[in-house]
Amino acid sequence: MKQPTYLPFFIGPRRKGTLLFLFLILQLSCTEKKNIGAEPTKRFATELAQLKEYYKIPGMATVVEKDGKVLYENYLGTADITTHSKLDSTVHFPIASLTKIFSGILTLRMEEQGKVDLDTPVKNYLPAVNLPDSVLVKHLLSHTSQGEIGKQFYYSSRFGLLTQLLEKATAKSFADVMQEEIFTPLQLQNTFLLKDSIQLLNSGKKLASPHRLEEDVEKGAIEYGYSASAGIVSNLRDLLKVSHALDSDVLLTAANRKKMASPFKENLPYGYGIFSQKIEGITVLWAYGQYDCYASLFVKIPSKNYTLVVLANNNLMSDAARLIYGDVTSSLFAMSFLKNFILDIPETVLINHPDSINSNQPKYPEFHQKLLLAQALSESFMARYEPERHVTSAALLESVFQQDPNYLAYADLNLLHNLSFLKDVAFYMDLGEFDTFDVPLQQIGNKLVRDAPNNPYAHAYLGTFYDRKGAIEKAEYHFKAIVENENFSRNWYTVEAENWLKQGTE
Repeated sequence: MKQPTYLPFFIGPRRKGTLLFLFLILQLSCTEKKNIGAEPTKRFATELAQLKEYYKIPGMATVVEKDGKVLYENYLGTADITTHSKLDSTVHFPIASLTKIFSGILTLRMEEQGKVDLDTPVKNYLPAVNLPDSVLVKHLLSHTSQGEIGKQFYYSSRFGLLTQLLEKATAKSFADVMQEEIFTPLQLQNTFLLKDSIQLLNSGKKLASPHRLEEDVEKGAIEYGYSASAGIVSNLRDLLKVSHALDSDVLLTAANRKKMASPFKENLPYGYGIFSQKIEGITVLWAYGQYDCYASLFVKIPSKNYTLVVLANNNLMSDAARLIYGDVTSSLFAMSFLKNFILDIPETVLINHPDSINSNQPKYPEFHQKLLLAQALSESFMARYEPERHVTSAALLESVFQQDPNYLAYADLNLLHNLSFLKDVAFYMDLGEFDTFDVPLQQIGNKLVRDAPNNPYAHAYLGTFYDRKGAIEKAEYHFKAIVENENFSRNWYTVEAENWLKQGTE
C-alpha cells in the first residue's frame, strides 16, 4: 500500500557550512544602531544572526520596542539574492496571517458600531455558506468553529469567511472598510492589501523578494490576493503602530481590547485575531504569518510594554516551528526574545549541542525544557536539508526524556509532530527504520486522541505510523476518523486520509 505523505516534503542534499555566519556577525556590528548597548539587546542581536544562518533566511527585518521606545531595529541580509540588493527600512514584506490581527480589530470595531453581532450565526450573514447553524461569528474569529464548536481550537481557513461577512455587514468592499477603519486612522503609510502585480507596480513600493530553500536558497513566487486571513503588506514601523493601538482607545474600547487579547475559553490559545498564552506566569500575545516564501512574527508582552516584530523573506521562521498548533514557545525567535528581554536569563543557551547541555538546574526549568523541545522540532525540520540534524534532534529529545521521563505530562501536537517527522525523514532519506521513539509516539498520540477524539492531526500522525508498521486495521481506524469528522474543513490531512482509504479498496 502506498505510504501517505501527510506533509509536503522535500529532501535536499547535505550542504557544508560556510563563512556566511562570520560575515553576518561582522555585518551586524556595522549595521546596528549606535545607541544599542544593553546586554540583553546584544545577546538578542547575536542570536538573531545565528537564527538567520540556521534557517537560511536571505533577509530579515527586526524591531524590539519597550514603552514606546525602539531598543533594537535592524535589517540583516538581502532583499533579493539575484540582485544582491541590501535589505533596509524602505523594503516591505507580505505579512500573511498577521493580517488576522487587523481583521480582529476590524470585526470588533464593526461590533461597536452595531454592524456585526458576534453571537449571531454566520449563516445569517452568509446564507449560502455550508456551516452548522451553531457556528457563530465569534467562532470564526476565535478559531473555534471546528470540532466541538466553541470548545476546541483548530487554526482554520474558515477565518477567511469574515471577508464576505464584513462586506455584507458594511455594504462596502473589504479593502475600503479596512482602509477607512484601520489604515487611515493609524496613518499607516506603508501598509496595504496586495491585490495583484499591477497594483504593486503602480504603488512604487519595494517588496522583499520571495525565497525558498530547496537544494539551495532560490527565488520563489509572491502570493497575490487578500482576505481577512492574509494579504496585507507592511513594514516594522507600521506594525508597531498597530501594537500601540492594542494599548489605547484609538480603535477599540478597553473592553473590546481585553476581549480580543483574552483566550476564547480557558486553556485555549486564541482570542479574537491573536494568540494569547501564559509563559512563566506572563501573558504573551502573539501572531505569526507564513506564506510559501515569507514569514512573520509579532510578540507583545502587555505587562512589560515590550513588542517584537520579525519579518523574513523565506518561510522557515514559521514553518519549522509548527506555530499553527498555538504555542509560541516552539519558535526559537520568540524564545530568544523572551529569555533575553523578559526573563533575563543570559546563561541559557539558545541553540544547544546535545553533548553540552547545561546539567545545572535552570532558573526556569519548564522554559528550559520548552527551549530544548523547540530546537529539537526545528532540527527535525532542517534535517530534510542537512541529515546530521536528524541525529541532533533525536539526541535533544532523548535528553529531555531523561530529565523528565513523564513525557505524557508535557505531550502536545508539536512533540507528536517532532517524533513523527523524525520517522518521516528517516523513511524518505533511506536512513533505515528509525524506531527509537516508537513507544512515546504511540503513547503521546493515543493520549491526544483520548483528550480530543476528533483531533485530525493526531489521527494523521498515528495513521501514518501504523501504516508504515503494517498495522493496517489501526491505520484504517485513524484515517477513517479524519474522513468521518463532520465539522472539519478539508485540509492536507483530509486529502491524505481519503487517498489512503481509496487505495485500500482498490
